[in-house]
Amino acid sequence: MDPIVEVVALVLGFIGWAMAGIALPNRYWRTSTVDGNVITTSTIYENLWMSCASDSTGVHNCREFPSLLALSGYIQASRALMITSIAFGTIALFLALVGVQCSKAGGENYVLKGRIAGTAGVMFILQGLCTMVAVSWYAFNITQEFFDPFYPGTRYEIGEGLYIGWCSAVLAIAGGVCLTCSCKLGKEEQYPLPYQTRGTVYSGTAQDRSVAASTYGRNVYRCRPEGGGAEVSSDLKGEGGTILWRI
Repeated sequence: MDPIVEVVALVLGFIGWAMAGIALPNRYWRTSTVDGNVITTSTIYENLWMSCASDSTGVHNCREFPSLLALSGYIQASRALMITSIAFGTIALFLALVGVQCSKAGGENYVLKGRIAGTAGVMFILQGLCTMVAVSWYAFNITQEFFDPFYPGTRYEIGEGLYIGWCSAVLAIAGGVCLTCSCKLGKEEQYPLPYQTRGTVYSGTAQDRSVAASTYGRNVYRCRPEGGGAEVSSDLKGEGGTILWRI
């Protein structure tokens, strides 16, 4: 695993998660401007939770949707997907903080840390997909109603909340892909074993036992002290030995 790629992926995932949290309560998911004179000009804007209106004098008035079951199906689905997206992002952040190599939270077991980081990457990807589906579905209904000539209601346009959601989805998916790929590359790395030098082997004919024994038996070691005295002679034969003392 590359620590730099992991940190970049973590930062991208965190920014995507934060932007999803900003996009969810944003009031400008769709906007509509009703032009008139200076007094009657008003702006209507909605999100997943409420509908607001403001006039040219700066007066704002917001009203929450009274019933969940009375809402359109795509609004209910977008609510669920955005909440699920934030939940996935929260879990992914905690797993990524434990799984990255520069973190001390997971100990020194890098195999386990790599698996945790890979799981965090998958969670980031799921977060991005949920956000992307929610904002794209909402935007599709806005454009469908806007270009429908028989639609009797107010025609809205895409608001800034959807653009924040799209940026959040792209960053979360990019962070998840980077984190998952770095974990996969870390598993495929092969570390070569250190080269160990061995002793040199010489080939040749072995000596006969009788020759080796006779040669070994001729090794006689004598030691005479400088000031005179006893002479020690050691005659080694085979595994044993004969020590001669001469005075």
